[in-house]
Amino acid sequence: MDALCEEILLSSGFVEEAYERYGLTANRRGTYLATFRAVAKRYPHKSASQILADLVKTTPGEEGKWFAAAKEAGLYDEALALASRTPCDPKTLTRAARDLAEEHPAFAVGAGMLALHWLVQGYGYEITSADVWAAYVNAMKAAEKNGNAAQTRQRIRELVAGDVPGGFVATVLGRELGRERKWSQRSPTC
Repeated sequence: MDALCEEILLSSGFVEEAYERYGLTANRRGTYLATFRAVAKRYPHKSASQILADLVKTTPGEEGKWFAAAKEAGLYDEALALASRTPCDPKTLTRAARDLAEEHPAFAVGAGMLALHWLVQGYGYEITSADVWAAYVNAMKAAEKNGNAAQTRQRIRELVAGDVPGGFVATVLGRELGRERKWSQRSPTC
């Protein structure tokens, strides 16, 4: 019904009214990213940041799920802010850290740190030790590119220290993070 109403308004030249009343709901798709793409394609006169902000308002408490849409739109600061507000899939964050380490290392460090944060908090689907290592390695690679590897390693150590005793992330990274002095004396293998 929303799609029909939207189409009637658009064909009548009421573009703003179509966007305001039906644009965000009529273009819902299977994923948050697909929804963002559909709305952006339908309303090219709207800025990506405006569309994203409007879509985020439609899903209170799920802000982190819009991370991929913000990243794709090049809204890196917004992407990190969204992923820090509510849970975001750690694997999505890790891929972002891996994929953008060269082009946008500061963003990649942030994404890697958030991946570790949500892993420590227990989020993620079928998480394995490989997922924890991937988040760590990609965050550190980006940090080296960004010139803040020592500070990032310390932030990771503090983050993992907040894991419950015997927690999964602490268990996986514990030995590696305990080797700070050795790490600082040789080049890292990640």
